[in-house]
Amino acid sequence: MSYSYLFKYIIIGDTGVGKSCLLLQFIDKRFRQKHEVTIGVEFGARMINVDGKNIKLQIWDTAGQESFRSITRSYYRAAAGAILVYDITRRETFNHLTRWLDEARQNGNPQMSFILVGNKCDMENERAVSYEEGERFARENDLIFLETSAKTAYNVEEAFLKTAQLIYEKIESGVIDVNNESLGIKKGGELAGGNFKLQDKNKAPEGGNCAC
Repeated sequence: MSYSYLFKYIIIGDTGVGKSCLLLQFIDKRFRQKHEVTIGVEFGARMINVDGKNIKLQIWDTAGQESFRSITRSYYRAAAGAILVYDITRRETFNHLTRWLDEARQNGNPQMSFILVGNKCDMENERAVSYEEGERFARENDLIFLETSAKTAYNVEEAFLKTAQLIYEKIESGVIDVNNESLGIKKGGELAGGNFKLQDKNKAPEGGNCAC
């Protein structure tokens, strides 16, 4: 199957906010109750359609632990889009957003598109960060904002599609030079075909608690 563009994404945020579960839900339409902590980087790919154009997404899910931050930074440079995730039930993950955003903007390209995601909105009874707080942070930092649930799939599709729409609009308006692959975008090409599945590049030992 051919595609018009390939977009590279990176998913960032503290450990345990559900980054891997969001990717798994988007790629495979499933949720794992038990999920190993990401070590290094996991990778997934999927074809979507934006304004009648087939677009292939290549998505890197990064480890949130401090010990892997140097690995994560190396992926910023080649990303067209970044999905910044926090856990609505853990205020400290929200408090760390500024650090993650600053790091991404310092290490990424100036045309990188961002979306802020407050995950685990199915756990309303454990909410520690209000919707209004997330919305305010997004507005102050010029980000699109959504709350999601990797468990129920609520708004998961929208998070990845809205990011692609942002990137596509920048291409159409001439803000992004599609011939500059360092911006995380590639023109044309052919896919190998078949279904895309999440590929675990690095996995922790079995038996980890769900961080979704």
